[in-house]
Formats: sequence, C-alpha cells, structure tokens
Amino acid sequence: QVQLVESGGGLVQYGGSLRLSCAASGTIFGINVMGWYRQSPGKQRELVAVITSGGSTNYADSVKGRFTISRSKDNGKDTVYLQMNSLKPEDTAVYYCNLAEALGRYDYWGQGTQVTVSS
Repeated sequence: QVQLVESGGGLVQYGGSLRLSCAASGTIFGINVMGWYRQSPGKQRELVAVITSGGSTNYADSVKGRFTISRSKDNGKDTVYLQMNSLKPEDTAVYYCNLAEALGRYDYWGQGTQVTVSS
C-alpha cells in the first residue's frame, strides 16, 4: 500500500509564493505519473500539473509560467514538488497530490492541503 503525505500549504498574500511537497511511501512500480490537482468550493477537482517518471510535464493553462512541478527521490521516497509563484486569489483551493500508474493498476491520492491567497 502506498501513502502520499503532503506538506507546504498555507496562507499567502497576492503575488506571493508557496512550495508544496508530496512524498510517496511504499513500493511503487511501473511507469507512473505524479501530479497536483486542486478543488475549490462548488467546483470540480481540476488538474494543476503532472510529471511522469520520465520527467515529462503538463500544466493547466491557468498556471503556466507561474507554477513549476518537479520530482525526485528523497530518502528512498518518490517526492513531487509544486513551486507556486505569483499566486492569485483564484489559486485558492485544496491541493491534492496524485500518483497513478500508466496502465491504471494503481491510483493514489493524498489527503489534501489548503492553499489560501489573500487579495
């Protein structure tokens, strides 16, 4: 069983920065994608950014040029980061980490971390 532990959310002012981290514990196999999704009240969960085990990335149009996703293996754990710059109030949401295998054999979610941007 894989667990995803997120950290780094919080309250920041308009134009500020935050860095989210998500560490995956457990045995991970196959080609996979790690990423961040977000959900604000009354809206559906949406993709923010994803990165494959090979390093390819994809971003939502609304965050391109402001957010950067990266991943590494820290202390033996696959870890994904989301550097968020130039934050806007519309970035306010609960951010969820996701780890999914390319063939669909597993799909894990973190517990979510709140990001609030004040105007």
